[in-house]
Amino acid sequence: MSDSDQKRMLSKAETLIEALPYFQRYAGRTFVVKYGGHAMGDENAAKDFAQDIVLLKAVGINPVVVHGGGPQIGDMLKRLGVESSFVDGLRVTDKQTAEIAEMVLSGAINKQLVGWIANAGGKAIGISGKDGGLVTATKVERTAKDPESNIERAVDLGFVGEPAHVDTTILETAGASGMIPVVAPIGAGEDGHTYNINADTMAGAIAAALGAARLFLLTDVSGVLDKDGELLTDLTPDDIARLRADGTISGGMIPKLETCVHAVEGGCDAAVVLDGRVPHAMLLEFFTARGAGTLIRNGG
Repeated sequence: MSDSDQKRMLSKAETLIEALPYFQRYAGRTFVVKYGGHAMGDENAAKDFAQDIVLLKAVGINPVVVHGGGPQIGDMLKRLGVESSFVDGLRVTDKQTAEIAEMVLSGAINKQLVGWIANAGGKAIGISGKDGGLVTATKVERTAKDPESNIERAVDLGFVGEPAHVDTTILETAGASGMIPVVAPIGAGEDGHTYNINADTMAGAIAAALGAARLFLLTDVSGVLDKDGELLTDLTPDDIARLRADGTISGGMIPKLETCVHAVEGGCDAAVVLDGRVPHAMLLEFFTARGAGTLIRNGG
């Protein structure tokens, strides 16, 4: 073995030793991972993600994957000539759109992820929130200001829901059987209707219900940045409220951090917002002292 080969192998060994305390501390615990964004459309990124999930399972951690699919739904709607509109980032979903969303999310995307994990050596099972009564949804209510009268009016988003109750039985049964659950963000309401649920919100509700050790929100940004563009690595709910008030946190990051706060206040140990485009970002965040992304946990 050459000196360069020996140094490379030594570096790998040192990384494993650095990760050992984390393996030991979180063996038997659950990680909920929301997978979405542009990384979903990148074959190499998908392979890296699948390998990461299989590695977590191999070291005794129970991963649960919740995936998005907004761009894919948009593409299918366009191909079918179905127009859609948005309110506060949520797609207005009529019955036809809801059926297409379920087809794309529970069908093509879900099974593609199951396939990637299988190719990486894992055993995944694709489900939606409707399976086993996993997620009972309620209809999302929104208001918007009329631009002419400036009066708040109710907006009917159609079949857009949010989790009202999570029954983790199917996830716990699958995990105990060596399976990796891959969950499409679709839920059934008590009214018998099927609802499309924001994937971040779904993942946060599942993480809280499971008392997960971590909720990972894989996004298209490196995490929460301060006003100078520097990464903020550790935040509490109080920090987030302050940064939102002074405008540091804005736009699409607000609902993501609301999801993180609800998760940690609901029973999840901590949540992390990180860049899913970075190879093995989730492993870098969790299994190294250097970390990556922004960690959110309760203060004190």
